[in-house]
Amino acid sequence: MPLLVTMVFFALGAVIASFIGVLVARLNTGQGFLTGRSRCDACNAQLPPSALVPIFSYLLERGKARCCGAFLSLSAPLTEILLGGLFSLSYAQLGLSAALFGMFFSLSLLLALVLYDLAHQILPSVLLILFITASAITGFLLAPSFFAFLNTVIIAFLIALSLALIHFISRGRAMGFADAPFVFGLALLVGPAALPGFVFSFWIGAVIGLLILAKRPRGSRIGVEVPFAPFLAAGFLLAYFTQWNPFIFVAVMS
Repeated sequence: MPLLVTMVFFALGAVIASFIGVLVARLNTGQGFLTGRSRCDACNAQLPPSALVPIFSYLLERGKARCCGAFLSLSAPLTEILLGGLFSLSYAQLGLSAALFGMFFSLSLLLALVLYDLAHQILPSVLLILFITASAITGFLLAPSFFAFLNTVIIAFLIALSLALIHFISRGRAMGFADAPFVFGLALLVGPAALPGFVFSFWIGAVIGLLILAKRPRGSRIGVEVPFAPFLAAGFLLAYFTQWNPFIFVAVMS
């Protein structure tokens, strides 16, 4: 039974991720994401229902559009697998509970924010507000007591304040101001894993940054803007689902 439920939640996450891909592509474009048929990005032909099945459509068509033969982006199946996997991990960690469905909603909004930031290097206010609200409710449901949740709120505020200060001190060159409320929502969501998640975010960002620098042409001095929201999301989720704590190494070494 648990395996069956896990598979159901994986499928649910994949379906929601597919919808989120449509939402992100149409948000702030004037197009409705609840109406209108999906179209091929290459030839603009309407896609049949068989081409819209998460993960399987990509595999059955071998990564090519049926209408014109153009190669399809891997981003859609990868995000579907990612959110499906996160839903499954959430169920394994939380079981069937109100907090589980709050986590599902928060993770879905988190994916929308990360995808939009990757595409446009901006975090939409409407999605941010929804994410912070959902994270606050989920964090409250997960907290063992009101005072534990209050402690999480204080830590989340301090982490967000640190990013806001980096934004103002660097005059927006180091990171955008929207990263501050974004990390506030992340910290509310993961609770005690907030500080480890914050550390992991910078470690992941540093590694990716070094890889980007290594691939740049030798002698190039042109700056490269990289959205920080994906690193924050990866770090906080890594800390939450693995419960790794980098501060243990500091305590051992001291």
